[in-house]
Amino acid sequence: MATQDFLVELGTEELPPKALKPLSDAFTRGIAKGLEDAGIEFGKVEAFAAPRRLAVRVRDLADAQPDKPVEKRGPAVKAAFDDSGNPTRALTGFATSLGITPDQLDTMETDKGAWVVYRTVEKGRPTVELMPELVEQSLAALPIPKRMRWGAYRTEFVRPVHWLVLLFGTKVIDASIMGLKPGNTTRGHRFHCPKPLIVPTPNDYEVVLKQEGYVLADFAERREHIRAGVTALAEKEAGGKAVIDEDLLDEVTALNEWPVPLMGRFEERFLEVPAEALISSMKEHQKYFHVVDRDGKMLPLFITVANLESKDPSQVISGNEKVIRPRLADAAFFYDTDRKTRLEDRIESLKPIVFQEKLGSIYDKSVRVAALAKKIAEAINSDPALAERAAMLAKTDLVTEMVLEFTDLQGIMGQYYAANDGEHEDVAKALNEQYMPRFAGDDLPGTLTGCAVAIADRIDSLVGLFGINQPPSGTRDPFGLRRASLGVLRIIIERELPLDLQTVCEWAEQNFSVLTEQNTATTVVDYMLERFRAHYEEQGIGAEVYLAVHARRPTKPLDFDRRVKAVEAFRQLPEAQALAGANKRVSNILTKQGGDSIGETVDENLLQDAEEKTLAAQVEEQAQKVLPLFEKGDYASALSSLASLREPVDTFFDEVMVMAEDEAIRNNRLALLNRLRNLFLRVADISLLPTAG
Repeated sequence: MATQDFLVELGTEELPPKALKPLSDAFTRGIAKGLEDAGIEFGKVEAFAAPRRLAVRVRDLADAQPDKPVEKRGPAVKAAFDDSGNPTRALTGFATSLGITPDQLDTMETDKGAWVVYRTVEKGRPTVELMPELVEQSLAALPIPKRMRWGAYRTEFVRPVHWLVLLFGTKVIDASIMGLKPGNTTRGHRFHCPKPLIVPTPNDYEVVLKQEGYVLADFAERREHIRAGVTALAEKEAGGKAVIDEDLLDEVTALNEWPVPLMGRFEERFLEVPAEALISSMKEHQKYFHVVDRDGKMLPLFITVANLESKDPSQVISGNEKVIRPRLADAAFFYDTDRKTRLEDRIESLKPIVFQEKLGSIYDKSVRVAALAKKIAEAINSDPALAERAAMLAKTDLVTEMVLEFTDLQGIMGQYYAANDGEHEDVAKALNEQYMPRFAGDDLPGTLTGCAVAIADRIDSLVGLFGINQPPSGTRDPFGLRRASLGVLRIIIERELPLDLQTVCEWAEQNFSVLTEQNTATTVVDYMLERFRAHYEEQGIGAEVYLAVHARRPTKPLDFDRRVKAVEAFRQLPEAQALAGANKRVSNILTKQGGDSIGETVDENLLQDAEEKTLAAQVEEQAQKVLPLFEKGDYASALSSLASLREPVDTFFDEVMVMAEDEAIRNNRLALLNRLRNLFLRVADISLLPTAG
């Protein structure tokens, strides 16, 4: 079957920069899936995205769907013909429904008799007929929250559309899409090349745009072009390093078709303002990259990316310098103004700010968090007074001018202002560390005071919101409780803190007088332990390992983590599957015989068979070895040692009848099995692991 390249390009007004890449990815996936569903063979699918265009190129696209054999079964042969061999009404009706005559039908033999059957070959539709439908379906499915109309048109899209390229080889596919008549002409840069450009074939697309149109159509190529240009400019002009935020780089890439990096300057006096404030102002409002020296110290420079090659770049630079100056002046003014009022004097200002209608104000939350942080600090051998002080000041920077203007600086400015006020260094750091980790993989609090406040703040929110029956539901999680849970777990595990979630949540519950739900602390702990599942799946640890540990419900995250790591290591041992199977068998036997009512004291005088004597001796020997290991939390060594029980356990089940007729002997054997199982249960329920066979 013949193949050719295919190209679709939709030309638009400037697309939302943060939406450009997701739109392009979705458009490309939609085209590829449509081709797969249609059964058309194709090669590589390539995406192009620039501020005024979305395009997809499909390499080696077959010119038609493959022909498809069709088989339709009709009536049974004995019902299709009468005694004289003439077609019955059942047969003629079947043939008529297919638009054929009875003599065009075949018969087929099956294990249930002979049947009339119609066989034919359905001709595949030409690709040029199918592609307009696939393109329209892909465009209709794009993730556009709010579509717009323009002029007198009824067409809806994220931005007004102006031109359409629809090429299969050298041929234009003549089918209107979104009210546009397709052609083989694209448009170049709005200023450098404001004219139509002919695209002879799909293969020429990005070449024509680059060489004639001043457009780098490939998003990834344009992104790396900007990265390289910005990096080189910082090195060449200042001997420094441009700090490239990946999200900002994506946004700048989506704003430019023909990117040209330019360096500007600002007054050195602005460097007295915290660097984070300057960066936020430049990044959020102006989309500038900042520059640092070889020691990482911020320089009074910025790099902007212009969407054209100016004949006089100095004019462009000067314009950007004029724009950024008042922004930085505002930041300097806010910083100077804020430092005139101490953070502790802002505590009263938190009272009118509502945290949650039923749970009170930010001030109320601060009081609760301070009390909880104090107890947590005591539990982790930190200074309770510092934790309490930090928690009371934690939210005060929310009412500063700087944070009101740049909300992403909350906590960061709190640390600067606390240091300016002469607060203890750990208190100042904790005001920033309370928000750590802000996202997956982010840094954790570096001080124990910061850990105490960060945990207390999150636990207070979890207990309070669960306590008034407002837990997360589905995708709705307005207070970020899922993220808060994972943050607490990470801090406790990675900082190796000896905290029990049940205890901490009960402490938090005592600080509320408005909770309506029963057993809130237990509910929150269950919710948080459930978050461990995804946490370990991301590390490649299977759900069965998590479930084996979760069955024991250890409520100390550090202890939970050690158990999971130990069970994961145990699972790799050659004895693991057999012992998991044995534990499952033991569990079933004990459950049927009364479960909890069975003790684990073994009477040596009632041991009869050599195999049960051997098992009893080895279980006792292992108990002496592993119980001290359990006390130290060395679960990995304990499970590794218990793995040696595989052979005596297997032999026991092969040779010994557990359910002996003699009740005393039977109960003694059940006690032996219970003692065996309880050793493993000190870590996890390994009967939930995969078993041999």
